[in-house]
Amino acid sequence: MANTKEIKDRINSIKETQKITNAMYLISSTKLRKAKKELENTEPYFYGMQAMTERLSRHVSGVNSIYFRNYDDDIENERTAGFLVITADKGLAGSYNHNVLKLTEEEMSKYKNSKLFVVGELGRKYFENKHIPIDEEFLYTAQNPTLHRSRVITLRLLELFETEQIQELYIVYTIMVSSAEMQPMLHRLLPLKQASIMNIPADVYQEEFQLVPSPEDVIKAVVPNCINGYIFSALVESFCCEQSARMSAMQSANDSANQILHTLNIRYNRVRQAAITQEITEVCSGARAQRQRKKRRA
Repeated sequence: MANTKEIKDRINSIKETQKITNAMYLISSTKLRKAKKELENTEPYFYGMQAMTERLSRHVSGVNSIYFRNYDDDIENERTAGFLVITADKGLAGSYNHNVLKLTEEEMSKYKNSKLFVVGELGRKYFENKHIPIDEEFLYTAQNPTLHRSRVITLRLLELFETEQIQELYIVYTIMVSSAEMQPMLHRLLPLKQASIMNIPADVYQEEFQLVPSPEDVIKAVVPNCINGYIFSALVESFCCEQSARMSAMQSANDSANQILHTLNIRYNRVRQAAITQEITEVCSGARAQRQRKKRRA
C-alpha cells in the first residue's frame, strides 16, 4: 500500500491538473458565447442567400449553368468528388474531431477519385498519419473563422469546380442540434439541385421572376456568394461545437478529478490513521515492556 507521502503527491498532482482543466473550461465558455453571437448575426444572411438560391432554381430550368449541371447520369466511379473537412486545431474536445473524420473517410470510400481539403491541424495530422493525400489545407481558419477566410476557401473550390477538376463538392462539418448534442453533417454544396416544376405544390405562389441583365449573370453572382455564406456559417457553427465539446470534456475531467480526489482523501486518511494507530501501539508496547522489566528487577 502507498504511504502518505505518495498519496499526498498524487493528490497535489491531480489538483494541479484540475487547475488547467478549469482554466480551459472557462476559456471555452467565453469563446462559445462570442461564437454563438456571431452565428446568430450570420444566420439571417445565410438563410436569405439559401432562399434566394432555391427561388433561382425554380426559374432557371432552361439555363445552361455549371452550377446546376446534373452529373447523376455519369458513372459514379468516374466522377471526382471534393471534400472540405472542418476540424479543430486542438484536441481535448471529446469525440468532436473523431466523428467528422470518421464520416469523411466513409464518404470518400464511395468514390474512386476524390480530392481532400482540410481545415484544422487535427484533421491534417490525422490524414497524414493514415497516408491519405491532402490536396490543400487552409491554415489559421478553424480558430478564427472570418468571411475573408471563407472567401479564400470558396474561390479556390469554385476554381476547381468551374474547371471541372472536381464534379461534386461536399462539406463535412459539425452541427449543434442542442447545447448537449452535436452531430457530424455531410452537405453537397455543388452542383445545386434544380427544382422541378412538377415537384412544386399547387398552392405555392409562382411569382414573376425577372433576371437582369441575364440569368447567367445573376447565377454567376448569386451562387458563389451563397456557397461562401454556407462555408462561413459551417466554420462558425463548427467552432461553436468545438468549444461546447471542449467544455463538456473539461467538465467531465473535473468531475472525474473530484471523484479521484475523494477516493484518495479517504485512502490518505486511512493510511494516516493506520500509521498513527501503529505508532500508538508501538508506544504502548514499549511502555508495557518497561513496566515488566521494572517488576522483574524489583
